Amino acid sequence: MSKYSSKQKRARRAVFVLLLSLILNAGQLEIAFAQSPPPLAAQGEGSSPRQRPRRVGSTPPAKELPRATPPASTPAVEAVDEDDVVRVDTQLISVPVTVTDRTGRPLTNLRAENFALYEDGRPQRVTNFITSDAPFEVALLLDTSGSTRAEVGLIRRAANLFIEALRPGDRISILAFNSQTDGATKLATVELMTHLTDNRDTLQQAIENIGSSNGTPFYDALERVATEVFRTPARRELRGRRALVALTDGVDSTSAADFAEARSRLQTTGTLAYFIQVNTEDFVEERLMKDCQDDGRLSLSRVQLQRYRKIFDPRAEVADYTNFCQMGPFERMQISRSLYQLARREMGELARDSGGKTFNAADLRDARAAFAQIASDIGKQYSLGYYSNNKARDGRFRNIKVEVRGLQGAQVSAREGYQAPKS
Repeated sequence: MSKYSSKQKRARRAVFVLLLSLILNAGQLEIAFAQSPPPLAAQGEGSSPRQRPRRVGSTPPAKELPRATPPASTPAVEAVDEDDVVRVDTQLISVPVTVTDRTGRPLTNLRAENFALYEDGRPQRVTNFITSDAPFEVALLLDTSGSTRAEVGLIRRAANLFIEALRPGDRISILAFNSQTDGATKLATVELMTHLTDNRDTLQQAIENIGSSNGTPFYDALERVATEVFRTPARRELRGRRALVALTDGVDSTSAADFAEARSRLQTTGTLAYFIQVNTEDFVEERLMKDCQDDGRLSLSRVQLQRYRKIFDPRAEVADYTNFCQMGPFERMQISRSLYQLARREMGELARDSGGKTFNAADLRDARAAFAQIASDIGKQYSLGYYSNNKARDGRFRNIKVEVRGLQGAQVSAREGYQAPKS
Protein backbone atom coordinates (compact mmCIF):
# COMPACT_ATOMS: atom_id res chain seq x y z
CA MET A 1 0.00 0.00 0.00
CA SER A 2 1.46 3.34 -1.01
CA LYS A 3 2.02 6.08 1.52
CA TYR A 4 -0.19 9.26 1.57
CA SER A 5 1.37 12.62 0.87
CA SER A 6 1.46 15.19 3.66
CA LYS A 7 -1.08 17.28 1.73
CA GLN A 8 -3.54 14.40 1.63
CA LYS A 9 -3.06 13.76 5.37
CA ARG A 10 -3.91 17.37 6.22
CA ALA A 11 -7.04 17.20 4.02
CA ARG A 12 -8.23 13.99 5.75
CA ARG A 13 -7.60 15.54 9.19
CA ALA A 14 -9.67 18.61 8.28
CA VAL A 15 -12.59 16.46 7.10
CA PHE A 16 -12.44 14.40 10.32
CA VAL A 17 -12.53 17.54 12.52
CA LEU A 18 -15.48 18.96 10.51
CA LEU A 19 -17.49 15.73 10.89
CA LEU A 20 -16.78 15.58 14.63
CA SER A 21 -17.93 19.20 15.04
CA LEU A 22 -21.17 18.53 13.19
CA ILE A 23 -21.93 15.48 15.36
CA LEU A 24 -21.37 17.42 18.62
CA ASN A 25 -23.56 20.38 17.49
CA ALA A 26 -26.39 18.02 16.51
CA GLY A 27 -26.34 16.44 19.99
CA GLN A 28 -26.55 19.83 21.70
CA LEU A 29 -29.52 20.81 19.54
CA GLU A 30 -31.38 17.62 20.53
CA ILE A 31 -30.73 18.27 24.23
CA ALA A 32 -31.89 21.90 23.97
CA PHE A 33 -35.03 20.87 22.08
CA ALA A 34 -35.90 18.23 24.66
CA GLN A 35 -35.55 20.73 27.53
CA SER A 36 -37.45 23.59 25.92
CA PRO A 37 -41.27 23.92 26.44
CA PRO A 38 -43.47 22.94 23.52
CA PRO A 39 -44.73 25.72 21.32
CA LEU A 40 -47.95 27.41 22.54
CA ALA A 41 -50.11 25.79 19.86
CA ALA A 42 -49.02 22.31 20.96
CA GLN A 43 -49.72 22.68 24.71
CA GLY A 44 -52.25 20.19 25.93
CA GLU A 45 -54.87 20.31 28.70
CA GLY A 46 -53.50 21.37 32.04
CA SER A 47 -50.51 23.24 30.57
CA SER A 48 -52.10 26.59 29.81
CA PRO A 49 -49.88 29.65 30.16
CA ARG A 50 -49.85 31.53 33.48
CA GLN A 51 -52.58 34.14 33.59
CA ARG A 52 -53.78 36.75 36.04
CA PRO A 53 -56.37 35.02 38.30
CA ARG A 54 -60.02 35.95 37.83
CA ARG A 55 -63.07 35.68 40.05
CA VAL A 56 -65.06 32.48 39.89
CA GLY A 57 -67.70 32.47 37.17
CA SER A 58 -65.85 34.86 34.87
CA THR A 59 -64.65 33.97 31.37
CA PRO A 60 -61.30 35.33 30.11
CA PRO A 61 -61.57 37.42 26.94
CA ALA A 62 -60.38 35.80 23.72
CA LYS A 63 -56.89 36.85 22.68
CA GLU A 64 -56.43 39.59 20.10
CA LEU A 65 -60.15 40.45 20.19
CA PRO A 66 -61.53 43.75 21.49
CA ARG A 67 -63.23 43.55 24.89
CA ALA A 68 -67.01 43.60 24.72
CA THR A 69 -69.13 45.26 27.38
CA PRO A 70 -70.96 42.47 29.28
CA PRO A 71 -74.76 42.47 29.02
CA ALA A 72 -76.76 43.88 31.92
CA SER A 73 -78.00 40.43 32.93
CA THR A 74 -74.48 39.03 33.39
CA PRO A 75 -72.08 40.07 36.17
CA ALA A 76 -69.13 42.00 34.81
CA VAL A 77 -65.81 40.16 34.85
CA GLU A 78 -63.62 41.53 37.61
CA ALA A 79 -59.90 40.75 37.80
CA VAL A 80 -58.41 40.24 41.24
CA ASP A 81 -54.95 40.86 42.59
CA GLU A 82 -52.39 38.06 42.59
CA ASP A 83 -52.62 37.70 46.37
CA ASP A 84 -56.43 37.46 46.37
CA VAL A 85 -58.08 34.10 46.93
CA VAL A 86 -60.24 32.78 44.10
CA ARG A 87 -63.11 31.11 45.97
CA VAL A 88 -64.91 28.16 44.42
CA ASP A 89 -67.29 26.82 47.07
CA THR A 90 -66.96 29.33 49.92
CA GLN A 91 -70.23 30.82 51.08
CA LEU A 92 -70.78 34.53 50.47
CA ILE A 93 -72.41 35.98 53.60
CA SER A 94 -74.86 38.79 52.81
CA VAL A 95 -75.42 41.37 55.53
CA PRO A 96 -78.28 43.88 55.14
CA VAL A 97 -77.53 47.11 57.00
CA THR A 98 -79.66 50.13 57.81
CA VAL A 99 -77.98 53.30 59.13
CA THR A 100 -79.90 56.15 60.73
CA ASP A 101 -79.08 59.25 62.75
CA ARG A 102 -80.26 59.86 66.31
CA THR A 103 -83.68 60.94 65.08
CA GLY A 104 -84.21 57.79 63.02
CA ARG A 105 -83.66 59.44 59.65
CA PRO A 106 -81.85 57.12 57.21
CA LEU A 107 -78.30 58.08 56.26
CA THR A 108 -77.64 57.67 52.55
CA ASN A 109 -74.59 58.10 50.28
CA LEU A 110 -72.34 55.97 52.49
CA ARG A 111 -69.47 54.07 50.89
CA ALA A 112 -67.80 50.74 51.59
CA GLU A 113 -64.98 52.34 53.55
CA ASN A 114 -67.54 53.71 56.04
CA PHE A 115 -68.25 50.19 57.29
CA ALA A 116 -66.31 47.79 59.51
CA LEU A 117 -67.56 44.22 59.75
CA TYR A 118 -66.78 41.55 62.36
CA GLU A 119 -67.64 37.88 62.77
CA ASP A 120 -67.34 36.55 66.32
CA GLY A 121 -65.14 39.56 67.05
CA ARG A 122 -62.74 38.94 64.15
CA PRO A 123 -62.50 41.59 61.40
CA GLN A 124 -63.72 40.51 57.97
CA ARG A 125 -62.99 41.94 54.54
CA VAL A 126 -66.04 43.41 52.77
CA THR A 127 -65.94 42.04 49.21
CA ASN A 128 -69.40 43.16 48.07
CA PHE A 129 -71.03 46.51 48.68
CA ILE A 130 -74.36 47.62 47.23
CA THR A 131 -75.85 51.04 47.91
CA SER A 132 -79.34 51.60 49.31
CA ASP A 133 -80.79 52.71 45.97
CA ALA A 134 -80.18 49.34 44.25
CA PRO A 135 -83.41 47.44 43.41
CA PHE A 136 -84.82 44.51 45.38
CA GLU A 137 -86.43 41.22 44.35
CA VAL A 138 -89.31 40.25 46.63
CA ALA A 139 -91.27 37.00 47.02
CA LEU A 140 -94.64 37.97 48.56
CA LEU A 141 -96.36 35.01 50.28
CA LEU A 142 -100.03 35.48 51.23
CA ASP A 143 -101.60 32.96 53.63
CA THR A 144 -105.31 32.65 52.87
CA SER A 145 -106.01 29.61 55.03
CA GLY A 146 -107.77 29.13 58.36
CA SER A 147 -109.22 32.25 59.95
CA THR A 148 -108.04 34.51 57.12
CA ARG A 149 -110.23 32.81 54.50
CA ALA A 150 -113.08 35.16 55.34
CA GLU A 151 -110.87 38.22 54.96
CA VAL A 152 -109.31 37.70 51.53
CA GLY A 153 -110.48 41.18 50.55
CA LEU A 154 -108.41 42.76 53.34
CA ILE A 155 -105.43 40.67 52.33
CA ARG A 156 -105.72 41.89 48.73
CA ARG A 157 -105.87 45.53 49.80
CA ALA A 158 -102.89 45.19 52.15
CA ALA A 159 -100.84 43.44 49.44
CA ASN A 160 -101.64 46.12 46.86
CA LEU A 161 -100.60 48.86 49.28
CA PHE A 162 -97.31 47.06 49.90
CA ILE A 163 -96.56 46.82 46.18
CA GLU A 164 -97.40 50.49 45.67
CA ALA A 165 -94.94 51.41 48.45
CA LEU A 166 -92.05 49.62 46.72
CA ARG A 167 -89.82 51.45 44.25
CA PRO A 168 -90.31 51.34 40.47
CA GLY A 169 -87.26 49.11 39.87
CA ASP A 170 -88.20 46.49 42.48
CA ARG A 171 -89.50 43.17 41.14
CA ILE A 172 -92.10 41.05 42.94
CA SER A 173 -93.33 37.47 42.74
CA ILE A 174 -96.60 36.48 44.41
CA LEU A 175 -97.43 33.13 46.03
CA ALA A 176 -100.64 32.12 47.80
CA PHE A 177 -102.35 29.03 49.21
CA ASN A 178 -105.19 27.38 47.34
CA SER A 179 -107.16 24.12 47.36
CA GLN A 180 -107.27 21.43 44.71
CA THR A 181 -109.72 18.55 44.57
CA ASP A 182 -108.32 15.03 44.38
CA GLY A 183 -111.38 12.78 44.17
CA ALA A 184 -113.34 13.37 47.34
CA THR A 185 -110.39 15.04 49.08
CA LYS A 186 -109.41 18.70 49.03
CA LEU A 187 -105.67 19.29 49.08
CA ALA A 188 -104.00 22.51 50.18
CA THR A 189 -101.41 23.65 47.64
CA VAL A 190 -98.94 26.47 47.05
CA GLU A 191 -99.78 28.46 43.95
CA LEU A 192 -97.21 30.64 42.20
CA MET A 193 -99.41 33.48 40.97
CA THR A 194 -96.66 35.29 39.06
CA HIS A 195 -92.91 35.12 38.60
CA LEU A 196 -90.69 38.12 39.39
CA THR A 197 -91.93 41.18 37.55
CA ASP A 198 -92.09 44.95 37.95
CA ASN A 199 -95.29 45.21 35.89
CA ARG A 200 -97.80 46.62 38.38
CA ASP A 201 -100.82 45.63 36.28
CA THR A 202 -99.67 42.01 36.21
CA LEU A 203 -99.14 42.05 39.98
CA GLN A 204 -102.54 43.57 40.70
CA GLN A 205 -104.23 40.97 38.54
CA ALA A 206 -102.36 38.18 40.34
CA ILE A 207 -103.55 39.53 43.69
CA GLU A 208 -107.14 39.62 42.46
CA ASN A 209 -106.84 35.95 41.48
CA ILE A 210 -105.73 34.61 44.86
CA GLY A 211 -108.10 32.06 46.40
CA SER A 212 -108.39 30.40 49.79
CA SER A 213 -107.18 27.15 51.26
CA ASN A 214 -108.35 24.57 53.80
CA GLY A 215 -104.77 24.03 54.97
CA THR A 216 -101.41 25.75 55.42
CA PRO A 217 -98.51 24.27 53.39
CA PHE A 218 -96.11 26.84 54.85
CA TYR A 219 -92.89 24.80 54.60
CA ASP A 220 -93.71 23.82 51.02
CA ALA A 221 -94.10 27.53 50.23
CA LEU A 222 -90.65 28.31 51.64
CA GLU A 223 -89.18 25.58 49.43
CA ARG A 224 -90.90 26.97 46.33
CA VAL A 225 -89.50 30.42 47.02
CA ALA A 226 -86.03 28.89 47.07
CA THR A 227 -86.42 26.45 44.17
CA GLU A 228 -88.60 28.48 41.79
CA VAL A 229 -88.72 32.20 42.57
CA PHE A 230 -85.01 32.48 43.46
CA ARG A 231 -83.84 29.39 41.59
CA THR A 232 -81.08 31.15 39.65
CA PRO A 233 -78.22 32.87 41.53
CA ALA A 234 -78.60 36.59 41.97
CA ARG A 235 -76.71 38.85 39.61
CA ARG A 236 -73.72 40.52 41.23
CA GLU A 237 -75.55 43.85 41.59
CA LEU A 238 -78.46 42.07 43.36
CA ARG A 239 -76.53 39.97 45.88
CA GLY A 240 -78.14 40.53 49.26
CA ARG A 241 -81.12 42.25 47.59
CA ARG A 242 -83.65 39.43 47.75
CA ALA A 243 -86.41 39.16 50.33
CA LEU A 244 -89.26 36.91 51.35
CA VAL A 245 -92.22 38.84 52.79
CA ALA A 246 -94.84 36.49 54.28
CA LEU A 247 -98.22 37.29 55.77
CA THR A 248 -99.00 34.15 57.80
CA ASP A 249 -99.42 32.58 61.21
CA GLY A 250 -96.67 30.12 60.23
CA VAL A 251 -98.46 27.04 61.63
CA ASP A 252 -97.91 24.41 58.96
CA SER A 253 -100.59 21.75 58.58
CA THR A 254 -100.08 19.94 55.27
CA SER A 255 -96.52 20.25 53.93
CA ALA A 256 -94.53 17.36 52.57
CA ALA A 257 -91.33 19.22 53.49
CA ASP A 258 -90.21 19.83 57.06
CA PHE A 259 -88.81 23.01 58.55
CA ALA A 260 -85.16 21.93 58.46
CA GLU A 261 -85.33 21.18 54.74
CA ALA A 262 -87.14 24.41 53.90
CA ARG A 263 -84.81 26.48 56.05
CA SER A 264 -81.71 24.96 54.47
CA ARG A 265 -82.94 25.59 50.93
CA LEU A 266 -83.96 29.16 51.68
CA GLN A 267 -80.64 29.97 53.35
CA THR A 268 -78.69 28.92 50.24
CA THR A 269 -80.41 31.70 48.27
CA GLY A 270 -79.25 34.49 50.63
CA THR A 271 -82.84 35.69 51.05
CA LEU A 272 -83.91 38.08 53.81
CA ALA A 273 -86.99 36.77 55.62
CA TYR A 274 -89.71 39.13 56.86
CA PHE A 275 -92.76 37.67 58.61
CA ILE A 276 -95.99 39.44 59.46
CA GLN A 277 -97.37 37.09 62.08
CA VAL A 278 -101.15 37.22 62.01
CA ASN A 279 -102.64 36.19 65.35
CA THR A 280 -105.11 33.38 64.61
CA GLU A 281 -104.51 31.37 67.78
CA ASP A 282 -107.73 32.28 69.65
CA PHE A 283 -109.86 31.73 66.55
CA VAL A 284 -108.37 28.28 65.96
CA GLU A 285 -108.40 27.19 69.59
CA GLU A 286 -112.07 28.02 70.03
CA ARG A 287 -113.00 25.78 67.09
CA LEU A 288 -110.69 22.96 68.12
CA MET A 289 -112.68 22.62 71.34
CA LYS A 290 -115.91 21.83 69.49
CA ASP A 291 -117.25 18.35 69.10
CA CYS A 292 -116.23 16.60 65.91
CA GLN A 293 -119.90 16.51 64.83
CA ASP A 294 -120.38 20.27 65.15
CA ASP A 295 -120.44 22.55 62.15
CA GLY A 296 -117.64 25.11 62.04
CA ARG A 297 -115.22 23.02 64.06
CA LEU A 298 -111.55 22.66 63.16
CA SER A 299 -109.30 19.68 63.67
CA LEU A 300 -105.56 19.21 63.79
CA SER A 301 -104.25 17.38 60.73
CA ARG A 302 -102.35 14.11 60.87
CA VAL A 303 -99.23 16.02 59.79
CA GLN A 304 -99.59 18.37 62.76
CA LEU A 305 -100.22 15.57 65.26
CA GLN A 306 -97.15 13.64 64.14
CA ARG A 307 -95.00 16.79 64.15
CA TYR A 308 -96.08 17.42 67.74
CA ARG A 309 -95.26 13.83 68.72
CA LYS A 310 -91.79 13.94 67.16
CA ILE A 311 -90.81 17.27 68.73
CA PHE A 312 -92.66 17.40 72.06
CA ASP A 313 -93.43 13.76 72.91
CA PRO A 314 -90.84 11.63 71.08
CA ARG A 315 -91.31 8.57 73.30
CA ALA A 316 -94.99 8.24 72.43
CA GLU A 317 -96.29 5.70 69.93
CA VAL A 318 -97.47 6.83 66.50
CA ALA A 319 -100.92 5.46 67.30
CA ASP A 320 -101.21 7.85 70.27
CA TYR A 321 -101.45 10.79 67.84
CA THR A 322 -103.62 9.58 64.99
CA ASN A 323 -107.23 10.21 66.03
CA PHE A 324 -107.97 13.83 66.81
CA CYS A 325 -111.61 13.21 67.74
CA GLN A 326 -110.61 10.85 70.56
CA MET A 327 -108.50 13.52 72.22
CA GLY A 328 -109.81 15.54 75.12
CA PRO A 329 -110.13 19.35 75.05
CA PHE A 330 -107.08 19.99 77.22
CA GLU A 331 -104.91 17.75 75.06
CA ARG A 332 -106.10 19.54 71.93
CA MET A 333 -105.38 22.90 73.55
CA GLN A 334 -101.88 21.83 74.60
CA ILE A 335 -101.00 20.60 71.11
CA SER A 336 -102.36 23.73 69.43
CA ARG A 337 -100.51 26.12 71.73
CA SER A 338 -97.26 24.17 71.33
CA LEU A 339 -97.53 24.31 67.55
CA TYR A 340 -98.12 28.08 67.62
CA GLN A 341 -95.09 28.55 69.87
CA LEU A 342 -93.05 26.40 67.48
CA ALA A 343 -94.18 28.48 64.49
CA ARG A 344 -93.22 31.75 66.17
CA ARG A 345 -89.82 30.33 67.09
CA GLU A 346 -89.18 29.07 63.55
CA MET A 347 -90.12 32.37 61.93
CA GLY A 348 -87.99 34.22 64.46
CA GLU A 349 -84.98 32.03 63.66
CA LEU A 350 -85.38 32.52 59.91
CA ALA A 351 -85.68 36.27 60.31
CA ARG A 352 -82.72 36.52 62.69
CA ASP A 353 -80.43 34.28 60.64
CA SER A 354 -81.18 36.08 57.38
CA GLY A 355 -81.20 39.67 58.60
CA GLY A 356 -84.96 40.19 58.30
CA LYS A 357 -87.57 40.92 60.96
CA THR A 358 -90.81 39.63 62.42
CA PHE A 359 -93.89 41.78 63.03
CA ASN A 360 -96.87 40.91 65.20
CA ALA A 361 -100.28 41.75 63.75
CA ALA A 362 -103.34 41.40 65.97
CA ASP A 363 -105.45 41.48 62.83
CA LEU A 364 -105.12 42.14 59.12
CA ARG A 365 -105.56 45.87 59.61
CA ASP A 366 -102.37 45.90 61.68
CA ALA A 367 -100.68 44.07 58.82
CA ARG A 368 -100.85 47.22 56.69
CA ALA A 369 -98.52 49.07 59.05
CA ALA A 370 -96.10 46.12 58.99
CA PHE A 371 -96.11 46.03 55.18
CA ALA A 372 -95.36 49.77 55.12
CA GLN A 373 -92.43 49.31 57.53
CA ILE A 374 -90.95 46.49 55.46
CA ALA A 375 -91.21 48.54 52.26
CA SER A 376 -89.45 51.40 54.04
CA ASP A 377 -86.68 49.13 55.38
CA ILE A 378 -86.05 47.60 51.95
CA GLY A 379 -85.80 51.03 50.37
CA LYS A 380 -83.01 52.27 52.63
CA GLN A 381 -80.83 49.18 53.16
CA TYR A 382 -77.20 48.78 52.24
CA SER A 383 -76.00 45.29 51.39
CA LEU A 384 -72.56 44.13 52.50
CA GLY A 385 -71.03 40.79 51.55
CA TYR A 386 -68.00 38.89 52.82
CA TYR A 387 -66.34 35.49 52.82
CA SER A 388 -65.74 34.32 56.38
CA ASN A 389 -62.12 33.69 57.33
CA ASN A 390 -63.42 30.94 59.63
CA LYS A 391 -63.42 27.89 57.32
CA ALA A 392 -64.74 25.41 59.92
CA ARG A 393 -67.93 23.65 58.81
CA ASP A 394 -69.22 23.11 62.34
CA GLY A 395 -72.86 24.18 62.05
CA ARG A 396 -72.50 26.76 64.81
CA PHE A 397 -74.18 30.15 64.97
CA ARG A 398 -71.74 32.97 64.24
CA ASN A 399 -72.35 36.50 65.45
CA ILE A 400 -72.03 39.45 63.08
CA LYS A 401 -71.36 43.03 64.10
CA VAL A 402 -71.29 46.05 61.80
CA GLU A 403 -69.85 49.44 62.76
CA VAL A 404 -69.93 52.74 60.90
CA ARG A 405 -66.76 54.83 60.84
CA GLY A 406 -66.57 58.57 60.85
CA LEU A 407 -70.24 59.30 61.63
CA GLN A 408 -70.96 60.54 65.12
CA GLY A 409 -74.17 59.20 66.60
CA ALA A 410 -74.99 56.84 63.72
CA GLN A 411 -77.38 54.01 64.63
CA VAL A 412 -76.74 50.67 62.88
CA SER A 413 -79.25 47.88 62.38
CA ALA A 414 -77.79 44.75 60.74
CA ARG A 415 -78.04 41.01 60.50
CA GLU A 416 -77.14 39.48 63.88
CA GLY A 417 -75.49 36.34 62.56
CA TYR A 418 -75.89 33.13 60.60
CA GLN A 419 -75.70 29.38 60.95
CA ALA A 420 -72.42 28.03 59.57
CA PRO A 421 -72.68 25.09 57.15
CA LYS A 422 -72.04 21.64 58.54
CA SER A 423 -70.28 18.87 56.70
